[in-house]
Amino acid sequence: MLRVLRSVLLTMAAGVVAASLTVGSASALPTPPPGYEWFQDPDSGEYTLVLIAHLPGENKTEEKGKDPQSIKKPTCQFHGAAQACTSSLGNWSNSHQCYMRREAPQPPFSDPRWEGHTDGSLWACVREQGYDEGRHLVTEWVWLPGEPDTVVVDPVTLAYRAIAAMNLDSPLIKTAPATDQIGLVNMPVWMWVTKTENTWGPIVRSASVPGLAVTATAHVKAINWSMGDGSTVRCDGAGTPYDKSMGIKDSPDCGHRYAKTSKHLPNCKYSLTATAQWEITWQSNLGDTGEISTTQEAATLLRIGEAVPVLVDPDGGDAVAPTKAGC
Repeated sequence: MLRVLRSVLLTMAAGVVAASLTVGSASALPTPPPGYEWFQDPDSGEYTLVLIAHLPGENKTEEKGKDPQSIKKPTCQFHGAAQACTSSLGNWSNSHQCYMRREAPQPPFSDPRWEGHTDGSLWACVREQGYDEGRHLVTEWVWLPGEPDTVVVDPVTLAYRAIAAMNLDSPLIKTAPATDQIGLVNMPVWMWVTKTENTWGPIVRSASVPGLAVTATAHVKAINWSMGDGSTVRCDGAGTPYDKSMGIKDSPDCGHRYAKTSKHLPNCKYSLTATAQWEITWQSNLGDTGEISTTQEAATLLRIGEAVPVLVDPDGGDAVAPTKAGC
């Protein structure tokens, strides 16, 4: 009978199902499920059930008589020593030399760990240091714009691969007045964006490795318009396209009025920036779920002038417009 020195422990670390146990010999291990294999820690002797990762080209073998697409076993090393690729701390990154685990929930952007970023994710980079009774865990916080370079592929990594396949693009900005026209102080400005799958969503993409698949769905939650005059307008929708039949009135859902002209600005124009906030949800075939946020940005220029009064000669002379400086 198999004598288990420590009971089987099922954990969820960064969305990865990992099972660890200690047994008398490798032959006593149960058969792993499809897409997984047992990895033995050379120090503790403990076996860990890990996913078999399909790694990029440098990990593919092309030996005679072998399938050129066969995959080498993942190699995790800490200063050259073999390291378990998966643990309750996360998945091992050879470049960061630590276990990577996405912080959940993600802290607000006001947290200094973001270092000013408003997209991507914060990851806990955890490693064990010291020996014997002096062993302790050290955690560093790392901002990443996409997936970590962990050896073992987990659901979060696959979610980022699915997002990369979406080719999310910058918002397609439209305004009234248009960029080749001149608006007026205290008159309505309408803003909207053209909806496409890659600039607005919804868009669905999937990514997988043997035994694990993730499907991600993305859509724009809102657009923040930086108007160039110090104000920001948040529009929860794409905005309403303007038509001349609408006359001179405010946009029903996404508009602005400038209090000053743009004549003193570079190029005599306000710089408008539209930042689309993408909301992405994902789910794996193992039942794991999560949310990821990212942004896409586009900019345009808008010239704002003022109505020019006309001076009329009471004695019947020609009308004269006052001389204007600048643009």
